[in-house]
Amino acid sequence: MEEVQWKELLNRLQPLFKNPKEEPDFDTLCETLKNEPAARIALVMEELTPEQNITIFSALEEPVATEVLSILDPERSKTLLKKLHPEELAMLVEKLEPRQAASLVAEAPRKYVQKFLKDDQANISAVHDVKYRLGFRKGSAGRLMTTQYVKLYKGTKVEDALGVVRNTDKNVDIPEDLYIVERDTSVKPMRYKLHGVVSIRDLLMANPQALVEEVMATDVVSVSVNSSEEDAAALISKYKFMTLPVVDDEGYLAGVIPSDDLMQIVVAKLRRQYAKAVGTDAEAMEKLSPLQAAKLRVPWLLGTMIIELGAGMVISHFDGILQKVILLASFLPVISAISGNVGLQAAAITVRAIDNGNTKAKSVWASLRKEAATSLLMALVCGLVLGTIGGIWAKHFPFGLVIGGALTCSMLTAGVMGTVIPALSKKLGFDPATTAGPFETAFQDVVGFSVFLWLATVLQDWIS
Repeated sequence: MEEVQWKELLNRLQPLFKNPKEEPDFDTLCETLKNEPAARIALVMEELTPEQNITIFSALEEPVATEVLSILDPERSKTLLKKLHPEELAMLVEKLEPRQAASLVAEAPRKYVQKFLKDDQANISAVHDVKYRLGFRKGSAGRLMTTQYVKLYKGTKVEDALGVVRNTDKNVDIPEDLYIVERDTSVKPMRYKLHGVVSIRDLLMANPQALVEEVMATDVVSVSVNSSEEDAAALISKYKFMTLPVVDDEGYLAGVIPSDDLMQIVVAKLRRQYAKAVGTDAEAMEKLSPLQAAKLRVPWLLGTMIIELGAGMVISHFDGILQKVILLASFLPVISAISGNVGLQAAAITVRAIDNGNTKAKSVWASLRKEAATSLLMALVCGLVLGTIGGIWAKHFPFGLVIGGALTCSMLTAGVMGTVIPALSKKLGFDPATTAGPFETAFQDVVGFSVFLWLATVLQDWIS
């Protein structure tokens, strides 16, 4: 029933944001959100825009706002963190248990992180956890792990281990897996060798007088601190772990990643990929006013116009051969149209690959080689066909050679540009779907017309 209830809340909130130029009535918004559980509000916020999320968050009461912030999609949490005043954020973080506080602060703006680390009132465990996480790059397992977990030492009896669990703060959310370690005092600072893992359930079912190493699992699967979040997610999904241990470069236990923390990262990424696949960008464009849409698209069209003027200059430069062999002009639109389709197909394939996350240089280079080979094969076939038609039409073989050669070069250029431009646009931070079509078409026109008319000029004695 929860799915129905949060969608009902979404349906009640959306009309309040009907006019994008006006903020919804604050009292009405507060009344709509009153008594709604944090989880339901978080689900609704993940369906709305970042700007709408900020407005909704401002209408939440402090206890609910704190819980929403801790369970919201990490990307949306970051957006909210940037908008909150440091004092306001400090009050919210105070209400969180150490592990949640550390997860949130580690991704907060730098000015707030520094303030939190210097705050004498901040939870000591959370401060230690934040400092530790900040030593690793964003998106790594080290940045995601926590130091808030239970360590047991070799030689500990099961009943004593259960006593350790009972003595933990009941208000602190600790992972359910317990790690059996051994101190290594030969290194500075002292670190822990990982020997095994045991769940609380296994301890409860074991002989109280047994040693923990007798009931622990020794075939422990771990991940490096430098591994990516995606690698950690793959392991925790494959083995169905409650937590995933993280080890440093020397193999010492550095921390653990609880499955619920990692699940937020994975779900957020899947939602973004799904949104791209079903065309969220197009939906966002539909929400823009005509003026906003025009401002977004006009610069790329003006850039295309400048490049196409280059194609016009090429035609003007070869005006003499066009006047001499007027039939050449009949093939200009054919070459442009066929090459343009090849480029648009290549651009569409590349944009789809980018949406699916294939943005690594190796993937782009492989796509470029494949598309170049494909375009060359298509160009040779189409060039042969059009060249034959041109030769028959002009009743002159060299004329067909010019037509076929020009189409081949133009199609090959279009295929390469249709692959390179979207990838380059993505790397530079632009929307590949907006930039790919105009620039690809313009470049293939310049190259195609240049080759076409240059060949015609070189072979004019044969084709005239």
